[in-house]
Formats: sequence, C-alpha cells, structure tokens
Amino acid sequence: MSQCQREKKTAKPKWLRRSLPTGPEYEKIRQLLKSHDLTTVCQEAHCPNQFECYGKGTATFMILGERCTRNCRFCAVRHQPESMPDPEEAGRVAEAVVILGLRYAVVTSVTRDDLADGGASFFAETIRRIRESSPKTLVEVLIPDLQGNWQALRTIIAAGPDVLNHNIETVAGLYPEVRPQALYQRSLELLRQTKKINAHLPTKSGMMLGLGETHPELVQTWHDLLLSGCDILTMGQYLQPSTDHLPVHRFLPPEEFAELQQEALDAGFSGVASGPFVRSSYQAEKLYRQAVSRIQKSA
Repeated sequence: MSQCQREKKTAKPKWLRRSLPTGPEYEKIRQLLKSHDLTTVCQEAHCPNQFECYGKGTATFMILGERCTRNCRFCAVRHQPESMPDPEEAGRVAEAVVILGLRYAVVTSVTRDDLADGGASFFAETIRRIRESSPKTLVEVLIPDLQGNWQALRTIIAAGPDVLNHNIETVAGLYPEVRPQALYQRSLELLRQTKKINAHLPTKSGMMLGLGETHPELVQTWHDLLLSGCDILTMGQYLQPSTDHLPVHRFLPPEEFAELQQEALDAGFSGVASGPFVRSSYQAEKLYRQAVSRIQKSA
C-alpha cells in the first residue's frame, strides 16, 4: 500500500451515512453482553444494522477470542492471539441466547490457525449448548476455512447447525492483495465438502464489493460458488476500517446492489441479500427461510 493510500480515506457517499443505534433497549443488550463477557460482531464492527437485527431476534456472537492469527487487509480485528479460547464461552453464549429470546443465533469466530482443529470443537460445543438451552432457536455458523481440515468440518456439521456459512469475501484475482493467507479454491472446497458431508444442510457465502472487482469476475465467482453447492449469497459494500487497510476502489449505489441481487437470484442462488449495508448475518433468518422454501420447491 502506498503512503498516499495510508494517509487518506475516501469520503463516504450520502447513502452510506447512517447513525449508530442508541436508546434504552440497545443499552440493555450492550450491558447484557458485557456482563456475560461476550463479543458480538455487531458491536465489534460497529455495524449500523445491529439494532434492527436485535429487534428481529438475531445476534451474531464471536467466539475463540478477539484476536486473529491472520492479517487480512480488509479486516479491523486485532492479530496474534494471546491465550487459548475460554472453555466456558459456549455456556455463556447459550445463556445470552435464552435471555435475549433469540429466534436466530449466528456464531462466528476469528481465525485460529494455532489450534489443531481451527476451533471446530468450540463451534460444535456452542451449537450443542444453544440446542440444549433454547431448542427452538435456529443456529447459523460462519466459520473460517479450517486450513482445509475436513475432519474438523465434520465435527462442526455433526453438531447440527441449521446453516453453514463461509465467506468467499472477494474474487479470485484479488485474493493475493485482499486475503494473502487464504486460498480461493480452498474456500470453494469447504462448501463442496459441506454438501458431501450433509447434502441437505443449507450453505451460505458472502462478498464485499468495491475492492476493484469487475462485473465478469463477480459473475465468475457466483458461478464458482453455485458449482460448489452454495445456496445463499450476501453482498455488501466494503468500507475501509482505517488508513492502514485497503482503500475503497468504488462505492456502489443502492440501485446497482438491487440489480446485482436480481442477477444473482436469476443465476441460481436460493436466497440473496445485496445492499450497501448488507453484512454476512443481515436478515439471516429471512434468507434462511427463503432459501429453504426454494430448495424444497425444487426438490
């Protein structure tokens, strides 16, 4: 990255200016998460959708600590984990799901390449604890690539998530710059392996747009995802976390996101969310039900 890029962030267009949530209900949730020593991606990423999601009975919990073993150039998560994951974390997540009355819980994590199974056993235990304490709650997991450890993937799937999500993030040609420690084909293979292990488990992936991808590259990525068995797709605007991260190449207007959503549905995805503020877990329950309905109709 050039010195010029580090010194300057591109100003956001008006359609990306949205106030962060406030108010007593939001504060109640914030205090609950704090008292249970839990981290949500919603708060960690300062997501403007978080109060909307909370209001619809959805929250995204981040397990395995707050530090990542990788250094993706789009991500603001801190690096170099300092400790092993907390074995009591799964129980606290399950308790929070009950207290918040969540209909849909998303469980994600930092990438922990320092763990033999990439944290799969912690994902599995979290799913099981949620199932025990809140059996009607749907559980989606957003997992890292596990360094291609498909036995670890089996461990997660055996715990019975309702959706398995793994983000492709960007097009193949941008991987060396955007995700230097990840592999495009390995991410696709994770989705393929998921369907081999459980053909009926809905799979999901997400992309950030505005990093410099071209439309033909985007369409090719959709094609690759569909061939890998991906059912649900999310697409949102990449926003530069700081001047130390990759700059935004282009801000896509809302109408272009709407066009891409229809195009992706026409390409064959069972559920698509596309918009400037869309993130991986945005409208997660709605997308899940939409996808399941379409999958059942086509069966």
